[in-house]
Amino acid sequence: MPNLADTIAYYTEFGLTPQGQGRFATIDGGQQLHIVQAPSRRLIELGIGVDDRDDLDRIARQLSALDLPATLETDALLTEEPIAGFRAHLQISPRLQQPTVPATPYNGPGRIDRPDRRAPGILREDAVQPLKLGHVVIGSTDQQATQKFFTDGIGFKVSDVVPSLAAFMRCSTDHHNVLVQQAPLNFLHHTSWQVQDIDDVGRGATAMLENNPDRHVWGLGRHHVGSNFFWYLKDPAGNFSEYYSDLDCIVDDQLWKPGVWEGLRGLYNWGPPPPPSFLLPDDIAALMTGAHSAQ
Repeated sequence: MPNLADTIAYYTEFGLTPQGQGRFATIDGGQQLHIVQAPSRRLIELGIGVDDRDDLDRIARQLSALDLPATLETDALLTEEPIAGFRAHLQISPRLQQPTVPATPYNGPGRIDRPDRRAPGILREDAVQPLKLGHVVIGSTDQQATQKFFTDGIGFKVSDVVPSLAAFMRCSTDHHNVLVQQAPLNFLHHTSWQVQDIDDVGRGATAMLENNPDRHVWGLGRHHVGSNFFWYLKDPAGNFSEYYSDLDCIVDDQLWKPGVWEGLRGLYNWGPPPPPSFLLPDDIAALMTGAHSAQ
């Protein structure tokens, strides 16, 4: 980011836990964001966990087949995506295990799951804190090539596609951990952070907008692809950050059939229509000419 102090303050208010020197942690995921100084906003490095050395060796072979260099260490592999230009740092690490949280009780037609008490969501007074980083969305000038880096090189699986525009890809049971979209330049579109439920999506965004309504981008709504509730905000550098809950999970690859979606139908199921700045952020022209300044 070009405006480091302002952006660090934003993500602190967003609910991430500061670790010092621009590093942030989530409740369940540990350290998942590192903000550093740069002339313009961009993704510098993406960390990806793997199970063991066999994974690293297999990925090294797959990258070699694509003529992509990689540095293989004892418990890590470092490579660079050839189009968008970010580093991918693969590290042997434990899988993220989240504790089971009881489902929020909702009353419905002919069903009283919450007798004689108010909805828990309206009684919460604590600040919203994201549980984990869910996914990262990357703009690439060659979407197909960047998609191939993730699928054929790293081993991600495709969950859904928007032809010639975007691919939703996963390396976990979450519907997507990375989305790559076609763009006029390479840039970081947004990061997405899981919260407990739709109440925390709304509470988090409302708190962020209370003293700074210009942070609003798009929401509240429910995506069609991925199914999650969403609300997007904008940080001081121009990146979008999303609160989300209730994302589709793919536990059995054999039972999930990737869908092909056209136009805005795949983008949202209900909610306000996306503003033009969501599809093509306002500072794109400035980024393309190298004249970017803080938003």
